[in-house]
Amino acid sequence: MAQAKKTKAKRDAKKAEPSGDRTVASNRRARHDYDILETFECGMVLTGSEVKSLREGKAQLADAYARVDNRELWLFGLHVPPWKFAVGFGTHDPDRKRKLLVHRHEIEDLIVQTQRQPLTLIPLKVYFHEGKAKVELGLARGRKVHDKRHAIRERDEKREADRAHRNASR
Repeated sequence: MAQAKKTKAKRDAKKAEPSGDRTVASNRRARHDYDILETFECGMVLTGSEVKSLREGKAQLADAYARVDNRELWLFGLHVPPWKFAVGFGTHDPDRKRKLLVHRHEIEDLIVQTQRQPLTLIPLKVYFHEGKAKVELGLARGRKVHDKRHAIRERDEKREADRAHRNASR
């Protein structure tokens, strides 16, 4: 009887936890290399072993990008290593392209925007939202080297101004 009460208490505690987003991987380099103009939340079509591997927190977004092919949105270059307990036919290709789930009108908007300007779709982070694997995509414009230096200079100036303001208020 005591074991059943412990199990029930564990389940209740788990349900009481806030079901917030749990980030699996983030692409911090993207915010340095690109100007992010707009962001989108997309679902991913995954196999079972990929979900298990993502839940362990294993994914690499380093060279990933998204592209629209035949009016479908695909994610390329996301590396999800095989789950350690998946053997043989239960495994997956770690670097396969993955279909992203977004509304049709959002895909149409992305097609128009990427054809009109030299923009690209960069994944910013992979996370779980209410038990579903999601990707945050950013519509981005690449920065030149001098733009990166300018952004770093602005960030440093803002940081110094905030620090001076904080010290002046003491």
